[in-house]
Amino acid sequence: MCGIAGQICRDEGRIASRGRAYTAMLAALKRRGPDQDGIFTDGPAALIHTRLAVIDVENGRQPMELRARGERFTLIYNGELYNTEELRQQLAARGHKFETRSDTEVLGRAYIEWGGACVGRLNGIFAFAVWESRARRLFLARDRIGVKPLFYTLGEGSIIFASEISALLAHPDVPAVLDGQGVAELIFLGPGRTPGRGVLRGIKELEPGCTAEFTREGFKVRRYWELVDSECRDSFEDAVDKTRFLVRDAIERQLVSDVPVCAFLSGGLDSSIISAVARNRLAEHGETLQTFSVGYKDNRRYFKAGKFQPNSDEDYIDLMNGYLGTEGRNVTLDTEELVRALYDAAEARGLPGMGDVDSSLLLFCREVKKHATVALSGECADEIFGGYPWYRDREIREQGGFPWARSTERRQAMLREEYKLDGAEYVDSRYRETIAAASVAPANESERRVKEMVNLNFKWFMQTLLDRKDRMSMYSGLEVRVPFCDHRIAEYLYTLPWEYKDRGGTEKGLLREAVRELLPREILTRKKSPYPKTHNPAYLAAVTSELRGVLSDPSAPVLQIVKKEALEALTRDGASSEPWYGQLMTAPQTIAYFLQMNHWLKTFNVRVAI
Repeated sequence: MCGIAGQICRDEGRIASRGRAYTAMLAALKRRGPDQDGIFTDGPAALIHTRLAVIDVENGRQPMELRARGERFTLIYNGELYNTEELRQQLAARGHKFETRSDTEVLGRAYIEWGGACVGRLNGIFAFAVWESRARRLFLARDRIGVKPLFYTLGEGSIIFASEISALLAHPDVPAVLDGQGVAELIFLGPGRTPGRGVLRGIKELEPGCTAEFTREGFKVRRYWELVDSECRDSFEDAVDKTRFLVRDAIERQLVSDVPVCAFLSGGLDSSIISAVARNRLAEHGETLQTFSVGYKDNRRYFKAGKFQPNSDEDYIDLMNGYLGTEGRNVTLDTEELVRALYDAAEARGLPGMGDVDSSLLLFCREVKKHATVALSGECADEIFGGYPWYRDREIREQGGFPWARSTERRQAMLREEYKLDGAEYVDSRYRETIAAASVAPANESERRVKEMVNLNFKWFMQTLLDRKDRMSMYSGLEVRVPFCDHRIAEYLYTLPWEYKDRGGTEKGLLREAVRELLPREILTRKKSPYPKTHNPAYLAAVTSELRGVLSDPSAPVLQIVKKEALEALTRDGASSEPWYGQLMTAPQTIAYFLQMNHWLKTFNVRVAI
């Protein structure tokens, strides 16, 4: 994986004078690509790249220049293609000759051959830019599901783009301004955000499944992929067979690497499936899979089973490593480092995030990076296979609004009175826009609500988790792949009836049936348990103390947005289990969210202007 950035400006003189800006943008992305970097300029264009070398380490340098038909194509690319060899063979049959083994060159030649339509042939996770020198055209693209990020801002005759918001803000033409809409995003939706928006004024994100072109005529965005429903004619047995193949194939494809690969293992269904398939595949080549698991100091002592977290992971991790014969490493995190890392996590995300749910992953990835460069993780199976409570609990499912954030009234009460923002209207309008766009085949009208719920998860909750995974891992130069995000799985599962996915009234019943021969019974029957968080009361005490320290400073940036008395009440009510966002963000994580918000406002010199 890598970091990309650049600027196209009709005024070529501005490009020539912005060398320091491009060096600063490169520095902001260096953690994403610690191995190599480069800056390319060509008249009105500047392209910037930082590389984490995974495939063809010696020859995959970027920006990569290719020539064909009198045109020079310059490519910068963040991602990984999992059908590289198939594409290489197709292109070779059309006369293309390759100088490297890198997927970067395959992607570049695919663009030369098929233009922007090449994205429909790619299986992978990616964000990339191609500059055509003679045509003076910039092409941008992002993968179907949104695993890899791409932000941009438009000015008069200019576009500036980057993998991360922090890199955009390193450019002097991109001020960090938070207007009313940005405040609404942070308070009413955070840590989620509206698709396509980067919270700060003028910063947008190319949405998943979209491409864009910037030319002399202007800027145009085109959607090339979305979830489309159709009538299902497969029996349940057919669905089991196809699911088994798609899941196995996605995992095996994503094991391709010239550097060490490992797997994250929680002992839950999803990570255990990935570990089992990976272990079996690597064993065919005489290789051993290494797994990594995260835990917290004294969690056995303080863990309390609840509706959303029925059991802890430790015993299941040991069981699975023993079953597979894999080499397992456990990373144990303590309270003090979790709190310190909250601020690194906010800088890594470029926005306030999920508190210690983010910082714990950042610390975990930092440790994994000492042993491997590529990891496989089980994100997004719950969104695709229907594992969350809001899919399965009819009462929750039939309620309007975002099921992972029923806290709008509470959020509204935290906002300073002078901001005349209507949280209920803001949240409801975005909810209704999303469900109105859901594709539902006439034959499946009875399943409309489930289809709407899938779209809500795909466009909102899943994006928050993918942001987290990308930023926290890339902060340490660790590439994390997510096999369940294979678009073929998403497309097929979207068309299946709910009774298949919930077979036997069991969460992810179809998936469990498809992997029945792969896992021990204890894992197959384990109830869903989310990403582990600390239960140590010392953490609540620590973040409460941190927030009180912030409140002792009348000039604390967060007080420009949030009522001081509301934050003081939060420090007194820290034991509350009322969720702020999702299943994991209760009172301690909500306190951490506002600590991150304060740090983010200060670190990025954000000006609040409403």
